[in-house]
Amino acid sequence: MQVTTEEIIYPCSDGQPMADSTIQYKLIVKIKEGCESLFKEDPNVFVAADLLWYPVEGRKDISQAPDTMVIFGRHKGDRRSYLQFREDNIAPQIAFEIRSHNDNQTKINKKFSFYNRYGIEEYYLYDPEKNDLSGWQRIEGNLEVIDPIEGWVSPRLGIRFELGENELEIYRPDGEPFLSYEELEEQRNLERQRANLEFQRAEQEAQRAERLAAKLRELNIDPDRI
Repeated sequence: MQVTTEEIIYPCSDGQPMADSTIQYKLIVKIKEGCESLFKEDPNVFVAADLLWYPVEGRKDISQAPDTMVIFGRHKGDRRSYLQFREDNIAPQIAFEIRSHNDNQTKINKKFSFYNRYGIEEYYLYDPEKNDLSGWQRIEGNLEVIDPIEGWVSPRLGIRFELGENELEIYRPDGEPFLSYEELEEQRNLERQRANLEFQRAEQEAQRAERLAAKLRELNIDPDRI
């Protein structure tokens, strides 16, 4: 009698929303896009937001979807989920979570246990309602509290964490801050305005120089010989 093995289907959704508030959503997008921009030229760094991660083959009941995760050593590209056992068994190294007002402490503790068990090297948890940041780094096999977290620089990402008056601020290795789409658009608009002003000044200077040259020619003076 031939025994057939049924293919295991790993769901690509846990049925939960990506975010429970506009603040949480904006922060998730800012962190995800900020991390992605750091490694846009490196084909072997994969960054994802709200993507289910399955660390154990055959166990579709064991999964977690970090708000943002960064994986070194895996190629960029679209995925329906991150099946670690099909990705050279490379676990995500960095996980970010933005705490929702619906998250109870039991849920937070379960996430920590999952990340501690399955190999996350750096874990960052931010509570936007309290403007509170916590972090953990893997030391001798376990995630240990990062203290102090203010001014901490991620060993893997090179980014620096600061707590502003009302929100989390993250700075790239070059000192530039992570920006939201709206902030990037505002920055681009300012740069366009500066470029237009410089162009207008150059045009005005060229016109002034041309008028002066015309007057000199009227006086039979060659402006090119001055």
